[in-house]
Amino acid sequence: MLNDSSPAVHSPHTHWVALAGRCEPLGPARDRVRSVLAGVVPCVDDAVLVVSELVGNAVRHTTAGPDCLTIEIDRAQVLVAVHDLEPDDGRVHLSEKAADPLAESGRGLWLVQTLARRWYVETTAVGKAVVAVLPRGKAAVSRAAGS
Repeated sequence: MLNDSSPAVHSPHTHWVALAGRCEPLGPARDRVRSVLAGVVPCVDDAVLVVSELVGNAVRHTTAGPDCLTIEIDRAQVLVAVHDLEPDDGRVHLSEKAADPLAESGRGLWLVQTLARRWYVETTAVGKAVVAVLPRGKAAVSRAAGS
Protein backbone atom coordinates (compact mmCIF):
# COMPACT_ATOMS: atom_id res chain seq x y z
CA MET A 1 0.00 0.00 0.00
CA LEU A 2 1.25 3.45 -0.88
CA ASN A 3 1.84 6.06 1.75
CA ASP A 4 -0.40 9.14 1.26
CA SER A 5 2.66 11.34 0.79
CA SER A 6 3.96 9.23 -2.11
CA PRO A 7 2.53 9.69 -5.58
CA ALA A 8 1.07 6.62 -7.20
CA VAL A 9 3.38 5.16 -9.81
CA HIS A 10 1.74 4.27 -13.08
CA SER A 11 3.02 3.64 -16.57
CA PRO A 12 1.69 5.71 -19.43
CA HIS A 13 -0.05 4.18 -22.40
CA THR A 14 2.33 4.42 -25.36
CA HIS A 15 1.44 4.33 -29.04
CA TRP A 16 4.05 4.10 -31.78
CA VAL A 17 3.88 4.89 -35.50
CA ALA A 18 6.66 3.99 -37.93
CA LEU A 19 7.40 6.91 -40.27
CA ALA A 20 10.82 5.91 -41.66
CA GLY A 21 10.98 5.56 -45.41
CA ARG A 22 7.51 6.95 -46.07
CA CYS A 23 7.25 9.45 -48.91
CA GLU A 24 4.38 11.18 -47.10
CA PRO A 25 4.73 10.66 -43.33
CA LEU A 26 2.32 13.46 -42.35
CA GLY A 27 -0.88 11.58 -43.20
CA PRO A 28 -0.21 8.50 -41.06
CA ALA A 29 1.02 10.67 -38.18
CA ARG A 30 -2.07 12.90 -38.25
CA ASP A 31 -4.43 9.92 -38.58
CA ARG A 32 -2.86 8.16 -35.59
CA VAL A 33 -3.01 11.29 -33.42
CA ARG A 34 -6.69 11.77 -34.29
CA SER A 35 -7.59 8.15 -33.54
CA VAL A 36 -5.53 7.81 -30.35
CA LEU A 37 -6.32 11.19 -28.78
CA ALA A 38 -10.02 11.48 -29.64
CA GLY A 39 -11.73 11.85 -26.27
CA VAL A 40 -8.38 12.09 -24.46
CA VAL A 41 -7.49 15.72 -25.09
CA PRO A 42 -10.10 18.46 -25.35
CA CYS A 43 -8.80 19.78 -28.66
CA VAL A 44 -7.57 17.01 -30.95
CA ASP A 45 -6.98 19.56 -33.72
CA ASP A 46 -4.31 21.26 -31.59
CA ALA A 47 -2.54 17.94 -31.08
CA VAL A 48 -2.74 17.21 -34.81
CA LEU A 49 -1.27 20.65 -35.60
CA VAL A 50 1.59 20.15 -33.13
CA VAL A 51 2.47 16.74 -34.59
CA SER A 52 2.16 18.09 -38.14
CA GLU A 53 4.68 20.81 -37.35
CA LEU A 54 7.11 18.39 -35.68
CA VAL A 55 6.90 15.84 -38.50
CA GLY A 56 7.17 18.59 -41.12
CA ASN A 57 10.30 19.94 -39.45
CA ALA A 58 11.85 16.46 -39.46
CA VAL A 59 11.03 16.12 -43.17
CA ARG A 60 12.54 19.52 -44.03
CA HIS A 61 15.50 19.65 -41.69
CA THR A 62 16.89 16.10 -41.49
CA THR A 63 18.53 13.93 -44.11
CA ALA A 64 16.36 10.83 -43.70
CA GLY A 65 13.20 12.47 -42.34
CA PRO A 66 11.29 11.26 -39.28
CA ASP A 67 11.88 7.76 -37.97
CA CYS A 68 8.78 7.37 -35.82
CA LEU A 69 6.13 9.12 -33.75
CA THR A 70 5.38 8.16 -30.18
CA ILE A 71 2.33 9.21 -28.19
CA GLU A 72 2.45 8.66 -24.42
CA ILE A 73 -0.73 9.20 -22.42
CA ASP A 74 -0.85 9.47 -18.67
CA ARG A 75 -3.28 10.93 -16.18
CA ALA A 76 -2.28 14.60 -16.51
CA GLN A 77 -0.66 15.00 -19.91
CA VAL A 78 0.14 13.63 -23.34
CA LEU A 79 3.66 13.54 -24.73
CA VAL A 80 4.03 13.46 -28.50
CA ALA A 81 7.53 12.90 -29.83
CA VAL A 82 8.89 12.82 -33.34
CA HIS A 83 12.11 10.82 -33.51
CA ASP A 84 14.81 11.07 -36.16
CA LEU A 85 18.23 9.52 -36.62
CA GLU A 86 20.31 12.70 -36.49
CA PRO A 87 22.06 13.86 -33.32
CA ASP A 88 20.90 16.91 -31.41
CA ASP A 89 23.31 19.53 -32.70
CA GLY A 90 21.46 22.49 -31.18
CA ARG A 91 19.76 23.53 -34.42
CA VAL A 92 16.22 22.84 -33.16
CA HIS A 93 15.15 26.20 -31.74
CA LEU A 94 12.66 29.00 -32.27
CA SER A 95 13.55 30.95 -35.39
CA GLU A 96 14.22 34.68 -35.20
CA LYS A 97 12.36 34.96 -38.52
CA ALA A 98 9.10 33.78 -36.94
CA ALA A 99 8.37 37.30 -35.77
CA ASP A 100 8.40 38.57 -39.39
CA PRO A 101 4.81 38.46 -40.68
CA LEU A 102 6.09 38.26 -44.28
CA ALA A 103 8.33 35.22 -43.73
CA GLU A 104 7.27 32.12 -45.67
CA SER A 105 8.43 29.70 -42.98
CA GLY A 106 9.73 29.63 -39.42
CA ARG A 107 6.44 29.61 -37.51
CA GLY A 108 6.18 25.90 -36.72
CA LEU A 109 7.90 25.83 -33.34
CA TRP A 110 6.13 29.07 -32.39
CA LEU A 111 2.84 27.21 -32.92
CA VAL A 112 4.13 24.25 -30.93
CA GLN A 113 5.21 26.55 -28.10
CA THR A 114 1.79 28.22 -28.09
CA LEU A 115 -0.25 25.00 -28.06
CA ALA A 116 1.91 22.81 -25.81
CA ARG A 117 2.69 23.19 -22.11
CA ARG A 118 6.32 22.94 -23.15
CA TRP A 119 8.54 21.36 -25.77
CA TYR A 120 12.12 20.14 -25.74
CA VAL A 121 14.71 18.13 -27.63
CA GLU A 122 15.83 14.83 -26.14
CA THR A 123 18.87 12.79 -27.14
CA THR A 124 18.01 9.17 -27.88
CA ALA A 125 20.12 6.06 -28.42
CA VAL A 126 19.95 6.54 -32.19
CA GLY A 127 19.44 10.29 -32.65
CA LYS A 128 16.99 12.72 -31.13
CA ALA A 129 13.32 13.27 -30.38
CA VAL A 130 11.49 16.58 -30.42
CA VAL A 131 8.88 16.27 -27.68
CA ALA A 132 5.79 18.36 -27.01
CA VAL A 133 3.87 18.05 -23.75
CA LEU A 134 0.13 18.56 -24.22
CA PRO A 135 -2.28 19.06 -21.32
CA ARG A 136 -5.30 16.88 -20.62
CA GLY A 137 -8.54 17.86 -18.98
CA LYS A 138 -11.07 20.66 -19.29
CA ALA A 139 -8.47 23.35 -18.58
CA ALA A 140 -6.63 22.33 -21.73
CA VAL A 141 -8.86 24.13 -24.19
CA SER A 142 -7.16 25.39 -27.34
CA ARG A 143 -5.15 28.54 -26.72
CA ALA A 144 -4.98 29.05 -30.49
CA ALA A 145 -8.75 29.55 -30.61
CA GLY A 146 -8.50 32.26 -27.97
CA SER A 147 -10.17 30.22 -25.26
